[in-house]
Amino acid sequence: MELNNLRPAKGSIKKRKRIARGQGSGRGGTSTRGHKGQKSRSGYSRKRNHEGGQMPLQMRLPKRGFKNPNRVAYTAINLSRLQEISEKYGTSTIDIETLVAKGIVSKNDKVKVLAHGEVSKGLTVTAHACSANAKTAIENKGGTLNLV
Repeated sequence: MELNNLRPAKGSIKKRKRIARGQGSGRGGTSTRGHKGQKSRSGYSRKRNHEGGQMPLQMRLPKRGFKNPNRVAYTAINLSRLQEISEKYGTSTIDIETLVAKGIVSKNDKVKVLAHGEVSKGLTVTAHACSANAKTAIENKGGTLNLV
C-alpha cells in the first residue's frame, strides 16, 4: 500500500444531487421549485419577519420612548468606595488615571463622585462630575475635589 493508491471505502462517498441540469437528471424543468410564483424565481429570499402580507408585528405596536443622543452617562463612585480605594492602595490622591490603572473604570468612562458613605481623611479627588453633598463631605475632611 502506497500513498498514491489510498482510496475511500466503496460506497462511502456519494455524489451530491445536481439540480437543474436537464431532463435526464430527473430534476430538470422546474428544478423542484414548483410552478410560477415568487418562490420559484431566481434571487428570491423571504424577509426575516415577513407575515405573508399581514401587517408585521413591529408596525402594529405603538412607538414609545426617546433616546437622547446628547445624554452623558457617568460611572458613579461613592465616597465609601473612594475610602476603600485609598486604604487598599495607600494613597490620598485619586484621579482618573489611577482608577483606570487599577481597573476600577475603563479609560473612556466619565466618573461622577456621589455622597453615599463617608471619608475618614482628606483626599485629593479628580473626576468629571460630583454631587454637591459629595463635594462638601470631601472638603469638610480637608480634601479637595477637582473637576476635569
